Amino acid sequence: MNDLTGTLAQLIAINSINPEWSGPGEAEVGAFVRAFQEAAGLEVWTDEVLPGRSNIIARLPGQDSSRAVLLEAHLDTVSVADMTIPPFDPVMKDGRLYGRGACDTKGGLAAMMIALTSLHTEGAVPPCDVYFAAVVDEENAFCGVLRLIDWMRERGIHPEAAIVAEPTELRAVLCNKGVLRWQIETRGIAAHSSKPHLGKNAIVAMGRIIERLERHHDTLRERSHPLVGEATCTISLIEGGAQVNFVPERCLITLDRRMLPGETAASVFAEYESLLADFPAGEVIIHPPSLSDEAMETPPDSLLMQAAAAVLSEIGLDPAPAGVPFGCDVTKLHRAGIPGIIFGPGSIDQAHAAVEWVDLDQVEMALAFHRRFLLSYGA
Repeated sequence: MNDLTGTLAQLIAINSINPEWSGPGEAEVGAFVRAFQEAAGLEVWTDEVLPGRSNIIARLPGQDSSRAVLLEAHLDTVSVADMTIPPFDPVMKDGRLYGRGACDTKGGLAAMMIALTSLHTEGAVPPCDVYFAAVVDEENAFCGVLRLIDWMRERGIHPEAAIVAEPTELRAVLCNKGVLRWQIETRGIAAHSSKPHLGKNAIVAMGRIIERLERHHDTLRERSHPLVGEATCTISLIEGGAQVNFVPERCLITLDRRMLPGETAASVFAEYESLLADFPAGEVIIHPPSLSDEAMETPPDSLLMQAAAAVLSEIGLDPAPAGVPFGCDVTKLHRAGIPGIIFGPGSIDQAHAAVEWVDLDQVEMALAFHRRFLLSYGA
């Protein structure tokens, strides 16, 4: 039951690619997590989020059931399209375990699972209730964590703190960047390319837009946060034209803006609207955001961060607060009034990689951290 490496290997062996990338989804891995928790005698719930895709929630009772802390990890992974190792054949070599999800984020998931079951098996009672949630769809639209928030509200469960599993190299991450994504479109007039003067080239018009955007993006270096670095924006996709001998009547770009703590999606989007306000309205269209997820920042003097730092010091890890540039479920919990930190084994550099792996010593240290944290938080 408490074989950490074996449990992680079993998790990796289960294909849980998000259906967004033609995967089977989380049903099989969710069933494994549920059976694992039930075998230890924990109270477990299954909550369907999307057809055939369910969150798994377990509870470890504490001394004070009026208070609760949440451990959260996601079940889904990204695709294996570019992997150069067998994705679902976990191999251990030189203290590492290889396979899709090893780092993002089944290493963290396994550490949380065994922290909960081992404490329950030993008869340990933490100071407050502990809820563990293994959720779906983090790699796409965050439907799992959003449903988890509703599920807890429906039952009057109000965790006062959360730890979200992601690869942070065992650092306690109290802030991250947010993300805003949207599209800008230029409209022209189609014509035969032998008579381009009869048309209006939407790609050429987009070139002028891009030039202005890039000048603006150079100024973002002036906006910085001590833990997460500079604000950035990437023009990540472009499409336009219909045929080589047509003057293109349409061009579309997609932007990915990484927001700093304190920036709002509304103010960032308004900035771009103002930047392009002098372009003809019918020829330049700024589409509404398709994704908006503002940054989060948990105060370093919060009870959560102080408790995490104390445990990290006890087990010989760096207790200093850290920041990361990537997003995850923690921002949604933060906006729901549940302050959180991100913590887990592995590096984001291995996440989504052609060769994904996690250091098993770090997974063991993550387990030690969670056990100590759950027994000390709120005591």
